[in-house]
Amino acid sequence: MMKKMTKKMIGEHRVARRSFSTGPVAAAYKLKVDAGEVRRDNAQIALAAKFDALHESLASLPPVPVRADDPTQSNCKSSSPLLLARPMASAQSLLRKKLHLWSFGPPPRGMYIHGPVGVGKSFLMDLFYASVTGADDDSCCNNDSHSQKHATITKRRVHFHEFMLDVHHRIFVYNQKHPRSDAIPIIAHQLAQEAQLLCFDEFQVTDVADAMILKRLFLLLLDNNVVVVVTSNRPPDALYEGGINRSLFLPFIDMLKDTSDIISMEDSPKDYRLETRADGQSYFWSNKDVHGDNTSYNKIQAQLEEMFGGTASTTEAESIPVLFGRSVQVARLNDRCAWFDFCELCDQALGAADYISLCDRFSVLILDRVPQLDANRLNEARRFVTLIDACYESRTRLVLAAQVPLDELFVDFEAQVQSSDGDEELIVNDKGGNSSSFATTMIRTKEGEYYEWSATGLVGVSLAQLSSANDLAFSFRRAASRLVEMGGKEWGRQ
Repeated sequence: MMKKMTKKMIGEHRVARRSFSTGPVAAAYKLKVDAGEVRRDNAQIALAAKFDALHESLASLPPVPVRADDPTQSNCKSSSPLLLARPMASAQSLLRKKLHLWSFGPPPRGMYIHGPVGVGKSFLMDLFYASVTGADDDSCCNNDSHSQKHATITKRRVHFHEFMLDVHHRIFVYNQKHPRSDAIPIIAHQLAQEAQLLCFDEFQVTDVADAMILKRLFLLLLDNNVVVVVTSNRPPDALYEGGINRSLFLPFIDMLKDTSDIISMEDSPKDYRLETRADGQSYFWSNKDVHGDNTSYNKIQAQLEEMFGGTASTTEAESIPVLFGRSVQVARLNDRCAWFDFCELCDQALGAADYISLCDRFSVLILDRVPQLDANRLNEARRFVTLIDACYESRTRLVLAAQVPLDELFVDFEAQVQSSDGDEELIVNDKGGNSSSFATTMIRTKEGEYYEWSATGLVGVSLAQLSSANDLAFSFRRAASRLVEMGGKEWGRQ
């Protein structure tokens, strides 16, 4: 009996050893498990092994091709370099591509990882990113050597919101100087020179302009030998689902599936963020009338005053610069903290660029009078989710004073198109929106009754917003999960 048990134990030990690959990502993950920082998860172990395989293949990554027709380069002296250099550049590019294939082979396939919130997608991607040795600054854009494999490569890890802002800003700046030229090939080459490994977190497509840019940009990045790693809550086939002119975006989805390993973590429904102890005093709520005289609300305000710093505040407003020459105004602030009402940040026409600038300026943001968010507040909810993402990525502490508990902050809803007698209707369960000019918007109440909601004076869902509405409903779960993690006592930056 003892002999059999010993063999069994040896067998289990061998299985346990085989369950971890020997690469740097799996090794880093094992250290986290052994230290008790994370719980061992089979899906995460499998993903770590795939990252290790990609890590090994990066050693044969071809260099970025040299582009002779970039008018932004200082050595371009012609007033119209795009027009003059294109024939020669095309021939040189073809020759270089052949030489690269002979010397290095094709670039490694990218990775597209999708699954529910909190299952470890971003966590494993960050372990992989940290394991890749970055090139020195002096060699970031030096791609003249084709005879040696890269010991180091340039890399960039970025939230998808921030990446698209960067791309739009580059297009804006380029078009100011070259209004008749095509900016996308130049920008793709610039991005490739800056980073041969691009890691995107929270990849999503809700805007037709982004959809059209991405289709071309990603193809050009691949032509420049850039490896792309993506995490997303949606599988590729669900990207931009229901969006305007989606048929024009479908080739991008096909390209993603052809050039990337699609990895699903849909069978890992556990949200590990919810195990975080939210003891960092970042979420307060009172269900009383905030304008009335009630003890709960007054106590919360006193706590916020203490966190803000009391008499350390300044009475002078500050204008925070934002991309594209804009600015966002902050009325109540001190050196480390800014205090807003919900309506100041989420009822106004603000976006990711504004929130990122605020996070760059302040380590703590206080947001007061946060309402319950549902399909009746789509625009405000979308901005609020974007604000949470910006704070999460920058590790900015977000302190919320809300009118409902955290588990009631986001109300689930589902938007769908239904056809009846040739007419298309947008149905929003429980809550509603406004009519588009091409369809009737019907609202279904909790009692099951239907009625038409006019577009006049109401902000909400239209048929053209179907994709972004459903994406927002999906994003609610990610935002709620992140708020729990961000409520941890150790969350934030110094």
